[in-house]
Amino acid sequence: MSTSLTANLKTVGVVGSGIMGSGIAEVAAKSGFNVILRSRAQASADAMLAGLDKSLAKQVERGKLEEATRDEIRGRVRAVTDLAELSECDLVLESIVEDLPAKRELFSQLSKICSDKTILATNTSTLPVVEMAMVTDHPEQICGIHFFNPAPMMALVEIVRPITASDEVIATARAFAEACGKTVVDVRDQAGFIVNALLFPYLNNAINLLDGGVASRDDIDAAMKGGCNFPMGPLELLDLVGLDTSLAIIGALYEEFRQPNYAPAPLLQRMVSANRLGRKSGRGFYDYSKK
Repeated sequence: MSTSLTANLKTVGVVGSGIMGSGIAEVAAKSGFNVILRSRAQASADAMLAGLDKSLAKQVERGKLEEATRDEIRGRVRAVTDLAELSECDLVLESIVEDLPAKRELFSQLSKICSDKTILATNTSTLPVVEMAMVTDHPEQICGIHFFNPAPMMALVEIVRPITASDEVIATARAFAEACGKTVVDVRDQAGFIVNALLFPYLNNAINLLDGGVASRDDIDAAMKGGCNFPMGPLELLDLVGLDTSLAIIGALYEEFRQPNYAPAPLLQRMVSANRLGRKSGRGFYDYSKK
């Protein structure tokens, strides 16, 4: 955090009580930032802190972290339920549900609470950042800072520039991600950014191959692991990501580009309707109920 661009970033707010929110909080706290983690309910706020404690304890057990360092990291993080407590933050990063109306409402509230110098960022994986920027009083202060899940382990961050963002905000967002030890790429504000715009048509095509009877589930996954040296097959990966999340991303790509390759696979839509969402529901392309 020695660069001039991050010198004024002392306190980072993270909004969202899921795995991504707590992961981003851990990354920021490890990098020396004070973190205010906001959840709507005290129970989920406590659960996030418990999850952070568990993650840090595992790292101490494995010899990757000293106890004193763990205590310093933990001391930088506090959880709150009142959104107004983010008023002191220099950067606020949201990772709430991937729903544009919900994100727009949050950005509108944050714009009224935070300083006009505060950078407000979204961790969206595919939604248009400019749509969030335009409900705020200072759209030049809004950008995307897209971490990948799990945030403590994944090396990449996409910095997303809506047409409204200032050069200084984008440079500061990049410096923040670099201070967190991440590899940073810049991308303009369009559906899917870089990674998901390339990844999800591939995943969608794998579903169509399965649905068309071209190959079995196991053979499709084995082919991509053995033939392309991928660590997971596409159907395994879809189960990990969540089929509902995957459908939302593919749908957003199709909505923006209207290319046939982006049209959500009918089988994917049927599986989401049947609540076969992957690991999170216990069953997707694979059955996890007995594991």
